Amino acid sequence: MADVPSMRELLGDNPPQNWGKWGSDDEVGSLNYLDPAQVLRGVASVRDGQVFTLQCPMGHPHGDPVFPGREGIKREMVWDQELFESGNGPSFPGGIRATDDKAEIFLQGSSQYDALGHAWYDDTLWNGRSADTTNGGGMSWASILPIAERGVAGRGVLIDMARHRGKDWLDKGETFTHTDLEDAAAKQGTTIEDRDILLVRTGFLKYFYATPAEEFYEGFIEPGLTYSRELVEWFQNKEIPNLVTDTIANEVTANPETGVLLPLHASLLRNLGVSLAEIIWLDDLADACAADGRWDFLYTAAPLKIHEATGSPVNPVVIR
Repeated sequence: MADVPSMRELLGDNPPQNWGKWGSDDEVGSLNYLDPAQVLRGVASVRDGQVFTLQCPMGHPHGDPVFPGREGIKREMVWDQELFESGNGPSFPGGIRATDDKAEIFLQGSSQYDALGHAWYDDTLWNGRSADTTNGGGMSWASILPIAERGVAGRGVLIDMARHRGKDWLDKGETFTHTDLEDAAAKQGTTIEDRDILLVRTGFLKYFYATPAEEFYEGFIEPGLTYSRELVEWFQNKEIPNLVTDTIANEVTANPETGVLLPLHASLLRNLGVSLAEIIWLDDLADACAADGRWDFLYTAAPLKIHEATGSPVNPVVIR
């Protein structure tokens, strides 16, 4: 698209920001909203003890859903029965044998959390720190580690946009706004409350597993929330700590009006400190919520504690 504006031109010179709200050294941003009272509010949403794990499998025979340019997990067996039978395996007292394997992965190549310093513009990260902090082999500022050490727990609410629009999955590039989320919540008979962890189902992962990779990635543009200042202000005013979606990038890949790539990463992650969780499997949870009409629950997540990493795999656990 010709004449694509810069991120600053799109977002403006005074975008909504939470920089300094929790001090100049804060690296977890809006997760600070999840104080003990919010955790207990999540616990109060538990009714029958149903447990759902939300990670997509890694190394699925169909392939792993990843952003273009990344690859799925490459796993290799190190110890197996054949190795021991060949005489090349280790020998342990008593004769016990075991399997072992190793993997090469993109840390954001599966269900995952972004570090707050993962995306930026104007050479500046979350809370005003220089993008030079990403140099030197790791992220010395706003890596995934502070989020992993803190953990995520609170009241989650699921908004099923695909079901709301009568589809198995939203179309490529299909957009929706915060008012659409509220309309869908009302139809579901629920509300998005202040400090809720917001889960949004588009069905796009279901589409991934039902579709050849060539079709899924052709003209790659995911459905999702689309940028407006009003949407960003809504996130800020409602003090949303965490956006969780079943898409690879949490938002419509390119802003349909301007062509700017991933402006919500800039405005939510970088400016507001909203944690982003991506590639999260929501279909089974959505079916359960639709069956009994309860769309809130205890949401918990713990990214891996990886020093100076840009993100981390995660297997969120929901109890309802």
